[in-house]
Amino acid sequence: MGPLKGIKVVDMTTVLMGPYATQMLGDYGADVIKVESLDGDVTRLIGPMRHAGMGPVFLNTNRSKRSICLDLKKPAGRDAVLRLLKDADVLVYNVRPQAMARLQLGYDVVSAINPRLVYAGVFGFGQDGPYAAKPAYDDLIQGATALPALMAQTGDGVPRYVPNALVDRIVGLTAVGAICASLVHRDRTGRGQRVDIPMFETMAGFVMGDHMGGLTYEPPLDKGGYARHLSRDRRPYKTSDGYLSVIVYNDKQWENFFKATARDDLRADPKFATFAGRAANIDVVYAELARIFETRTTAEWIELLTKADVPVMPMHDLASILHDEHLEATNFFPVVNHPTEGPIRSMKVTATWSDTEAEPVRLAPRLNEHGAEILREIGYSADEIVAMVRDGITRSAPE
Repeated sequence: MGPLKGIKVVDMTTVLMGPYATQMLGDYGADVIKVESLDGDVTRLIGPMRHAGMGPVFLNTNRSKRSICLDLKKPAGRDAVLRLLKDADVLVYNVRPQAMARLQLGYDVVSAINPRLVYAGVFGFGQDGPYAAKPAYDDLIQGATALPALMAQTGDGVPRYVPNALVDRIVGLTAVGAICASLVHRDRTGRGQRVDIPMFETMAGFVMGDHMGGLTYEPPLDKGGYARHLSRDRRPYKTSDGYLSVIVYNDKQWENFFKATARDDLRADPKFATFAGRAANIDVVYAELARIFETRTTAEWIELLTKADVPVMPMHDLASILHDEHLEATNFFPVVNHPTEGPIRSMKVTATWSDTEAEPVRLAPRLNEHGAEILREIGYSADEIVAMVRDGITRSAPE
């Protein structure tokens, strides 16, 4: 009984950005119908996996959905999608708008059938600029929004991508907000609308919100960049036996740190004594912290800093995070039994509500697992479904 119960979402997205957004809508209670090609979402093929077509990236971005496969390049496949859209609340797609137009599924066509539909596109670029028709991927948008340049500035000078599909997930989250806002508008006015969520512009704002700096002003006051984020010693600190994540930020935390470490000399140093002094000398400050943290073990620092109320967290790797004491206590990584994949590790819905608690309604589906069921719901007879399988419009149910 999540907050979006009763909302029908037709999900025409693939890979990560769109599926991540629609999974969240499904977790929140929407009925999400994932429309796949006859070969399925390509992330089904990313391993390791127990069974073909059920790789971990797919499993972790496509729960709370039903799957149907249709060949949209054939008129009968397009007609089936239009039937799905007739009473849908939301359509989400992540191909370029030009591709939707070629499929004769552009907003002008779809809104004529269902004026209440929220028609949401997540794609590369805003449609009023010279990049409108360009393809876009996470790596490309990271590069175009200065992330590798920032990584180079803080490291060894070599530009690198962030080792995470950061853009896809941030834009996916932005899409969820835009879709929910559009549903509020629809409920107030009775009218749906087209909403575009471009990757490039979304990430440009995301990155530059931190790093605009003096470029905010005309003429510029500096070359931009947030000095604290760009300090080379802003990193997990090496202890005598490992690494630790610590931030000593406000004046109270610094006072507690001075007391806990008996560093009265730093308290008297103008580079450390005030927020303004630390901000102006952030490289010096972080370099000194790096030297200090090498003097004790990780366990000793966690105990000392926790008692001093200085923010500290372990530096996890991909294995140790599964056993974090807080995540174990909140059962964030529950092991659930998938009908075909057996025991798999899932992840909880992170937002909570007092009245409309949300949780995954189903685990990630096999390709076309719900195809016949969905076709029956929109009025196809058993004979018509058999004919669609025969004509290559859809596939038979998975065994």
